[in-house]
Amino acid sequence: MEDTKKRVMLIVAYDGTNYCGWQIQPNGNTIEGELNRALSELLGEKIIVSGASRTDAGVHSCGNVAVFDTIARMPAEKISYALNQRLPEDIVVQCSQTVPPDFHPRHVKSKKTYEYRILNREFRDPNRRLDTYFYYRHLDVHAMREAAGYLVGEHDFKSFCSIHARVETTVRRIYALTVDKKEDIITIRITGNGFLYNMVRIIAGTLIRVGTGEYKPEQIPEILAAKDREMAGPTAPAHGLTMIGIEYEDLEEKS
Repeated sequence: MEDTKKRVMLIVAYDGTNYCGWQIQPNGNTIEGELNRALSELLGEKIIVSGASRTDAGVHSCGNVAVFDTIARMPAEKISYALNQRLPEDIVVQCSQTVPPDFHPRHVKSKKTYEYRILNREFRDPNRRLDTYFYYRHLDVHAMREAAGYLVGEHDFKSFCSIHARVETTVRRIYALTVDKKEDIITIRITGNGFLYNMVRIIAGTLIRVGTGEYKPEQIPEILAAKDREMAGPTAPAHGLTMIGIEYEDLEEKS
C-alpha cells in the first residue's frame, strides 16, 4: 500500500530578533531553515516549507503561514505538538492542519494584517527594546491618523516600495489602517490584500514624519501620485514590525 501524500499548513509565531529573516540564506539562521530542519527530523523525510510572507531580519510574527507536503502518517493536527519540541524557544507553531493539495499561501486571495509599534517616550524601556521602535520626539497621533486615512483603498504604492523590489504591479488595496496610542505605545495596524517589499515599514516611517510635523497629512496623496520612493519617509527599523496574521477566503469557504 502506497503512502498518501498530504499538504499541511502551519501557523507560525516567532521572535525574529536572532534570525536573518524568514527565507533561507547561505550564512545565518532563518525561520524557514529551522522549520525545514525540525520537520525533516520529525517526519524522517526531506521537508521544504513554502511561506506566505518572507519577513525580513528582526521582524516578528504572531501568525505567518507555511505549507509543506508529507507522506508521514502522523495526523496533521498532532504535528504542531511534536514539532514544537524540536524548535528553538523563539519559534512556536500555533496550529497545524491539512489543506487542499493545491493550496499555496502566496497564490490565493488573502488579507494580511501587520502592526508597527513605536515606543514614544523620553527614555528607552529595556523591556520593549526588541518589539518596539523607540522614538523620543513627541508624535502627533491625530495627524498620523489623518494621514493614514489617505492610504486606505486601492492605490499605486510605488512611492512606498523598496527600489529593489521586482513585481509586476505596485498597485495594492489597503482595507484598514489605524493609528492608536495606549500609554507610551503607538500602534499602526494595517490590513491589505498584499504588501510590497518594505511597504509597511515605509508607511510607518512616513507616518512618523507626519507625527513630527515634517510632513502634513494632506501631502500623502501627492506622495502616492509621485510614484517616487524619494518622496516618502524613511524605512522604519524592522524590530518594530510584527505580522499579526493572514485570513484566507478560500479556506474559510471550504471549512
